[in-house]
Amino acid sequence: MSVSPASVSPAVGSAPTQADLLDFVRRTAADAGLIASLPLDPEGRTWVRLEGPGGSEAWLIGWPPGTGTGWHDHAESVGAFLTASGELKENSLAARLPTDGWKTLELTEDVDRERRLPTGRGRAFGRHHVHEVLNESRTDHAISVHAYYPPLPRIRRYGRTGQVLRLEQVERPEDWQ
Repeated sequence: MSVSPASVSPAVGSAPTQADLLDFVRRTAADAGLIASLPLDPEGRTWVRLEGPGGSEAWLIGWPPGTGTGWHDHAESVGAFLTASGELKENSLAARLPTDGWKTLELTEDVDRERRLPTGRGRAFGRHHVHEVLNESRTDHAISVHAYYPPLPRIRRYGRTGQVLRLEQVERPEDWQ
């Protein structure tokens, strides 16, 4: 299912920037009718694909209590996301990781970052941003809006034990659409 929220477009002929994507997710999250239309599942995440600005890929995602993404990145895409309802937590790494050719990395002690993103708060991020997003509530769903440009070529999933990060899986668009 594809939904077209209020359009926000970058300049003609230019790729959307991180700021454009953040503006788009803010405007989309403010559409109460769209947010309320997302079917929520008590067990697993739900999502609806949206039309993002300037050829970007966008998603409306529902997060049941206690769910999360696990550690991952969005490869060559820049992105933005914003909590439209509830609260999400983002754990991220403040380190530039090699893009390819590795299976295991030992992280330094000072790379971990944590952000709380209550309703109305979001963030933009650059290429190869490694993070996990969580709904830590025991009782409430969260809903968020995400946008990526270029459309996601792949998602790399990681396992983490202490300061060791392991590449576990590479997903392609056909795996999640």
